[in-house]
This record gives sequence, C-alpha cells and structure tokens, in this order.
Amino acid sequence: MKQRLNPILRLVIMTVFMFSSLALLAQEDEEYRMEIGAGVGVTGYLGDFNSSLTSNLQPSATAVMRKTFNPYMGLKAQMGYGKMKGKAADANTYYPQLNGSKYEFDNTLVNVDLSYEYNFWPYGTGREYRGAKPLTPFIAIGLGGTFVKGKEKNVFTANIPIGVGVKYKVAPRVNLGIEWAMHFSLSDELDGIKDPYNIISNGAFKNTDCYHTLQVTLTYSFMPKCRTCHNDRY
Repeated sequence: MKQRLNPILRLVIMTVFMFSSLALLAQEDEEYRMEIGAGVGVTGYLGDFNSSLTSNLQPSATAVMRKTFNPYMGLKAQMGYGKMKGKAADANTYYPQLNGSKYEFDNTLVNVDLSYEYNFWPYGTGREYRGAKPLTPFIAIGLGGTFVKGKEKNVFTANIPIGVGVKYKVAPRVNLGIEWAMHFSLSDELDGIKDPYNIISNGAFKNTDCYHTLQVTLTYSFMPKCRTCHNDRY
C-alpha cells in the first residue's frame, strides 16, 4: 500500500508545482523596449520682450518615441509644434534698435530633440521588475534643434533642453506623463530681433532667447524584452 501511494503522491506534488509555476508566470508582466505616443500642452517664450513664465502661453503638440534601456534609464526623441508670441510693450524697456516702435511677433515654432531620461525610482508595474513603482519622478537633458518661422525671417538654431517630470503607468502598456522643460537656444533671434540693446555680447548663451514647454503625454509600450536573456539589449 505504501509503495502504491508514493508514486501517486509524487504525481500530485508535481502537478501542483507545475500549475503554481504557470500561475506565477502568468502574473508577471512583460518589460518593453519601446514607447510611442503624443502629447499636448503649452509653450512660452522667454527673451528680450518677456521674462515671465506665465505670459503669452501658446498651445502646442508633440509626438514622442522612447527607447527604454532599463527601469531607470531611457532615451526620448520628440518633435513639437507650437506658437511663440510676444511684444515690446510687455517688457517696459526702451530698446534703441526699435526707436520707440510698438514691435510684436507671432511666430511658428518647431522643436526636435533627443534627451536622456533618468527615473529616480525603478519604473514599472512591479510584476515585471522587482521593486518597480508605477509612479516615478524623472529628470531629462539632451540636445535639439529649433526652427522658428517669422513674418520677415526664419531662424534655425540648436537648443539644450533640461526637464523634470513625473511618469505614471496606467496599465502594463500605457504610460501617462507630465513634463516641464526649459529649452536654452543658441540664438537671440527667436523673436525676430537681434540685440535690441545694441550691445555686443559674447558667450554661447549670453543674451540668447529661450522657451519653455509644459506637456502631458500618453504613450504605448511595445517590443517586449526577452525574459530569459538577462540582457537589457533584448
């Protein structure tokens, strides 16, 4: 009797172990290598004719693609489109180059940049990476290009974006984010006027125009990583 029970008991234990392993595997979420999505928000000009973060904010939209290296780090490429407005009257400053004229501008802005992102906490559902959090703050820094279309002239220049934000994983494949970024350009002509003080300045960022963006994005994750490769590249 004892010899008959041992094989049966062994079979029961193996069956329970197999189904338990399958259940645990089913509860694990995939890790994904890529994200794609879009966002909406506002853009603000900062330069000779405006020094306030809240003045003349204009609507903007962006397309986003992100390469995820691991739960802490990623590389984000984005392309944004918006408007940039301002006028000399808002500055309450006399500019010799304008000779008292009521200068104002309404330009179109196109921004393309590539940024490195670092999450302060490992980002994920918690079921694909031990200790991962569905909510994490992050910082970003990169390099980009800025194209501004004005009434009289167009400007193309480089910019350095520096941003902070928060990501929230709504679902295993759906990510919600909000980010504020300052774009430091290498040009003083985003507003159409160069050196309105008629003062020669030196240095890459001295007396140059900037703009900031506040964006809410929604992205979709795809390209699952290999679970058994133990390598962030796969």
